Amino acid sequence: MATSKPQRSPAEIENIVLRKILLVSLVDSMENDSRIVYLEMTAAEILSEGRELRLSRDLMERILIDRLSGDFTVAEPPFQYLLGCYRRAHDEAKKIASMKDKTVRSEIESVVKQAKKLAASYCRIHLGNPGMFPERDTNKSNSSPLLPLLFSEVSPAIDGFGGSSSNMCPPGFLEEFFRDSDFDTMDPILKHLYEGLRESVLKVSALGNFRQPLRGLRYLVNIPVGAKSLVNHPWWIPKGLYLNGRVIEMTSILGPFFHVSALPDHSMFKSQPDVGQQCFSEASIRRPADLLSSFTTIKTVMNDLYDGLAEVLMILLKSTNTRENVLEYLAEVINRNSSRAHIQVDPLSCASSGMFVNLSAVMLRLCEPFLDANLSRRDKVDPKYVFHSTRLELRGLTALHASSEEVAEWLNKINPGKVDTSGHHSAGENRLLQSQEATISGTNVGGSFLLHDNKPMSSSSEKVKFPFISECFFMTARVLNLGLLKGFSDFKHLVQDISRSEDTLSTLKAMQGQAPSPQMVQDIARLEKEIELYSQEKLCYEAQILRDGGLLQRALSFYRLMIVWLVGLVGGFKMPLPSTCPMEFACMPEHFVEDAMELLIFASRIPKALDGVLLDDFMNFIIMFMASPEYIRNPYLRAKMVEVLNCWMPRRSGSSATATLFEGHQLSLEYLVRNLLKVYVDIEFTGSHTQFYDKFNIRHNIAELLEYLWQVPSHRNAWRQIAKEEEKGVYLNFLNFLINDSIYLLDESLNKILELKELEAEMSNTVEWERRPAQERQERTRLFHSQENIIRIDMKLANKDVSMLAFTSEQITVPFLLPEMVERVASMLNYFLLQLVGPQRKSLSLKDPEKYEFRPKQLLKQIVHIYVNLARDDKENIFPAAITKDGRSYNEQLFSAAASVLQRIGEDGRVIQEFIELGGKAKVAASEAMDTEAALGEIPDEFLDPIQYTMMRDPVILPSSRITVDRPVIQRHLLSDNSDPFNRSHLTADMLIPDTELKAKVEEFIRSRELRQRGEDVNSMQSTKDSIQTATTDGVPLID
Repeated sequence: MATSKPQRSPAEIENIVLRKILLVSLVDSMENDSRIVYLEMTAAEILSEGRELRLSRDLMERILIDRLSGDFTVAEPPFQYLLGCYRRAHDEAKKIASMKDKTVRSEIESVVKQAKKLAASYCRIHLGNPGMFPERDTNKSNSSPLLPLLFSEVSPAIDGFGGSSSNMCPPGFLEEFFRDSDFDTMDPILKHLYEGLRESVLKVSALGNFRQPLRGLRYLVNIPVGAKSLVNHPWWIPKGLYLNGRVIEMTSILGPFFHVSALPDHSMFKSQPDVGQQCFSEASIRRPADLLSSFTTIKTVMNDLYDGLAEVLMILLKSTNTRENVLEYLAEVINRNSSRAHIQVDPLSCASSGMFVNLSAVMLRLCEPFLDANLSRRDKVDPKYVFHSTRLELRGLTALHASSEEVAEWLNKINPGKVDTSGHHSAGENRLLQSQEATISGTNVGGSFLLHDNKPMSSSSEKVKFPFISECFFMTARVLNLGLLKGFSDFKHLVQDISRSEDTLSTLKAMQGQAPSPQMVQDIARLEKEIELYSQEKLCYEAQILRDGGLLQRALSFYRLMIVWLVGLVGGFKMPLPSTCPMEFACMPEHFVEDAMELLIFASRIPKALDGVLLDDFMNFIIMFMASPEYIRNPYLRAKMVEVLNCWMPRRSGSSATATLFEGHQLSLEYLVRNLLKVYVDIEFTGSHTQFYDKFNIRHNIAELLEYLWQVPSHRNAWRQIAKEEEKGVYLNFLNFLINDSIYLLDESLNKILELKELEAEMSNTVEWERRPAQERQERTRLFHSQENIIRIDMKLANKDVSMLAFTSEQITVPFLLPEMVERVASMLNYFLLQLVGPQRKSLSLKDPEKYEFRPKQLLKQIVHIYVNLARDDKENIFPAAITKDGRSYNEQLFSAAASVLQRIGEDGRVIQEFIELGGKAKVAASEAMDTEAALGEIPDEFLDPIQYTMMRDPVILPSSRITVDRPVIQRHLLSDNSDPFNRSHLTADMLIPDTELKAKVEEFIRSRELRQRGEDVNSMQSTKDSIQTATTDGVPLID
């Protein structure tokens, strides 16, 4: 019978377990495990105390200290040793679980638990006081030893494979490490850890390993002490004399996390791996599936980043202990990067586009709780934040309408005594409240700065508190302006750069074929490389922004809240608007509206980006404000609203959903045509030095919209009604500017065609051409392509204007035939007819006219239709006379020449016949005009209009200069310019003073000359009769 194995006592088991965990022994014996250290001095002390040499829980901490304090050759560094103790304790705990004796198991579990707690505790002590225990390792890393453990803890199981076991975090270690720890102990440890996290993502791109550090960051901020330590870190918001946006991005703890991006950055701060090179090199020859895969990868990883950073900020914001610090950080980032709004951004002083696009996505996620479909919490957004917030620098931004003085006066009125005018501040405050108009760029024309001071209006001793929704709303608006919207702008400029480079490359290649040179080969190679880099950058923008439907949808939801909130400041969605603009609305930053419009334009050009978006509120806003300069001063901003509508036209948007915005929308049916006509007129005078050229593109957008609306019966009826009501108001102004533009654009185009043909002739003479210096040929070739572009653009604009004159004159003729307009219309038509069928027409022939959008046959048909349309409704027969008064272009032979061309190109015979009849009437009118001129003889100077030098029929006195002019002449002038032409003082049609005395003199003069003419005619007839009688008497008849 076998002897049973002797049972070990609990004390013996405890000794064995602790020896395995702590790797120490109190007995000098030949151990198999070389890691076990003999604590000779400790053993002697224990013996002297009369105790048994056995490891136990009451000796555990003493033994641990001795083990850490001793200088042992085989010993591990303190942290690795303590971590190992914890790991071994964890392993022992698993073995203990199989013990049958519950009492012993419970006791040993308690010992193991205490060992784990001690190991974690001494890890904290060691990391907080690195010099406390001796360390042999001289090649110690600067990074926190906790960092790899943190990465191990937060990584999915698959991420841990292949890593060394020493970097694996024992289960429960970090939880034990951070449990019940006080802030003072943990703060230095956490600060070191945060610095390591920051370092691990520094210059890491979207394709790099940012997920582990981000998970680690999220893990730490979930611990209260970790959150507090982060916001108290000196690098939370870096300080220093040279602090700027880029410094915050690269040196703050969160900055490098926000820098992780797929977007290009300055070479000094470029991240790795290079996203453009790795995903989009030689994109033109890659398979579409490969590009799609790259787009999907970038979108996925960036959304992981957005979600992670949003969660980190949300955790910090939920705690009242850290919320203020987060808001201060965000405000500092925004304020230090305000110059990102400039056209040219300094990459050394401003944070990257990547950081701000990321921040845009994160802020939009923070806004989600108040972006519900009903926008039910919009009333929580307090407009006073703009004036009283001490956090954001909003006061220097261009306002929608208010001037500096108006804001100051209004705030003082509603909040008397709040403006700090005491002591040394008073002079400075008064200076800062002085008016300073904003004319930085064309887009700011007409706008004004609110207050050129970033201090709040409230007293310096008082800090106004605002709810989080207000803070979040205004911060998001600023971040989107500097981030996502700036990204759109950068993308647009990048596309333009690529287009310009490709045009230059094509020109160089054409020249290379004619006269090759080594320099040209180098230039071509350089341009091809440049285009490749530009293309990579473009695709990076596309991947991170354009392809991210979720990002665009969130931004659209935010700006829907923005415009609904702004409309709430003026009393809600209703027309007409109040006669006086409320100051809360007038003082809001202009970019709030501009960014909303830019986003809508950008999203409208991305397939399916607007799917599911509620556009009715945007449509209401645009109709309400696009023709309201008393609410939105900047004409370019109102023109941008027209551009949005242009993008929404069904044929352009490719979506039937947008058709209902135009054809079934109440405000649209009632106000859209009227407001478009008003914007068409208003854009003539923008105040910008480029206003003359700017207006053509804006009006082209309006013309396209009006052409579409003309085809919608309800809008066409509204248009006809407006033409009737505003016959001498906005509609007449609209018609005047439409004619002005048509004349200028067609004239400019035709002159450029003649110049282009001269250049063509030069280049076609190859012998003479090749004798010229290479540089001259290059310049002339560039000029040729430039002229081509100008002709194409001007012709496109002119075609649209002439087309609008043609289709509107079918049903609306009265304004064309008014005294102040009819001669202008006739002169325009005569000029166009002369160019198209006159002697010079052959010089306008082009090899490929369609390339330049030059369609002479179509133009001629449209011009003839305008002639005929006006002649049909000319009840008083004034149009033929107006045609003949044009001494510059009228020629009776042009009508027969045009009729011949029309027959050849297949025009309707009825139209041709009516046109010929009009030509006949004009010929008769010309003859009658010559007879009248002969009858009047020499006209006294006092009867001549000083502007046109024609006889006045309805003289009026100008109130300021007191000069007398003919009413139709001055009314025609006032359609384009509301000023006295003699002294530039303000003048309107209702200010004209009838000169009844002079009118009576003119009428008397005409009557006397007519009587004299009739008398001469009677005398002439009598003389003829007497002559006949005399001749008959003499027997020689004159008429047989």
